[in-house]
Amino acid sequence: MRYKTSMDIPTFSSILITGGSSGIGRALATELAKPGVRITLTGRDQNRLNDAVQACRAKGADVKGHVLDVTDSHALAQLIDAADKARPLDLVIANAGISGGAGSDAKDADQTHRIIDINITGVINTVLPAVDAMRTHGRGRIGIVSSLAGFRGMPTAPAYSASKVAVKAWGDAIRPGLAKDGIGLSMIYPGFVESRITDANDFPMPMLMKAPRAAEIIHRGLADGKRAITFPWPMVLMMRLLSALPGPLFDALLARAPKKG
Repeated sequence: MRYKTSMDIPTFSSILITGGSSGIGRALATELAKPGVRITLTGRDQNRLNDAVQACRAKGADVKGHVLDVTDSHALAQLIDAADKARPLDLVIANAGISGGAGSDAKDADQTHRIIDINITGVINTVLPAVDAMRTHGRGRIGIVSSLAGFRGMPTAPAYSASKVAVKAWGDAIRPGLAKDGIGLSMIYPGFVESRITDANDFPMPMLMKAPRAAEIIHRGLADGKRAITFPWPMVLMMRLLSALPGPLFDALLARAPKKG
């Protein structure tokens, strides 16, 4: 079997990535960057965003960085509209997200709301205006970054897991309608990938993957038009098995699992 190289993969020419200043977002931006490609990145930290922009420009891409919070629906819709008018968007990645171990205690309320706002509302704020823009062209692809933690509510990170379950369900639900307008949607389910999120974890992370390798896998899946991009496969198998467990057994097995910080 001949495996695809980067030269074999179709090129997306106009791309927008939220949360593009670090982790998977930055790795995807640099993976997709090449001469003739226009990339719009958002991030919350100016210095990290500047570094990501320079890394993409070094590969020949035309890149613009914008400090923006994805919970600001008006600002994000304006940015997406401007990016599409500069060059019709053919790929939009709703990647911005945060993590944490917020659970069921009252002290966790603020963190829980922030995780839900960014990880769910931020995705919706990205996807809906992107879809409106793509409908006018009759083509495009949306990528939504969920997580293997979105296969089932995980007691190790309740708010984070719930947010990823929610975007999984929402993405699967809107996909058939988008297809009628020529828009593809890929759900992205990474395992542990080196990032600022995993840097905060103080427990063993099986199959921890380098961000550039994760970006290669995602890029190939997007170019192939995959409905679901899941990796690494041993973690995917483990999560599918966990998801199939009866509730009492699942609860007992994960009751003592380490909680995210």
